[in-house]
Amino acid sequence: MNELAYNAAFFIFAAITVASAIGVVTKNDLVHSALLLALCFIGVSGLYVLLQADFLAAVQILIYNGAIAIVFVLGTMLTRRSARHGTNDTEKNIPSRLVAVVSGLFVIVTLGVIATTPWHYFGEGAVEDTPSLIAQFILTDYMVAMEAAAVLLLAAMIGAIVLAKGVEE
Repeated sequence: MNELAYNAAFFIFAAITVASAIGVVTKNDLVHSALLLALCFIGVSGLYVLLQADFLAAVQILIYNGAIAIVFVLGTMLTRRSARHGTNDTEKNIPSRLVAVVSGLFVIVTLGVIATTPWHYFGEGAVEDTPSLIAQFILTDYMVAMEAAAVLLLAAMIGAIVLAKGVEE
């Protein structure tokens, strides 16, 4: 792929990802937010393809889009209770300025990491056998982190079940 097509594809996928991510947090309807989240996952998988990480792109589509986003949409549609259950619009829990400051710090740190990372372009030391390399990292070097992520996901699942079922039940 020539450089112009690569850059155009990158900016298209980046725009899709960023625009849908902004839509996820600004939409009031949970179903619309879930569908925009699925579109964001598709944009991220397109970026993985551009990075020549075909396995991660396939996993992104199959796992995130095929399972998590669809379960989120169905769960939202099936567990919808009364509108704004348990919320009070007149009082805000977190001040907007604090949210803006924390978000700004996150953007600054992310841009700093991007600016200082030594990026390797495609073709320079590309790994052919990506799934076995990922499996080696998951099962050896990052095993504790993967177990912690599994426990965190289990706790999130239990919390989602408790919230969906309701406190009274």
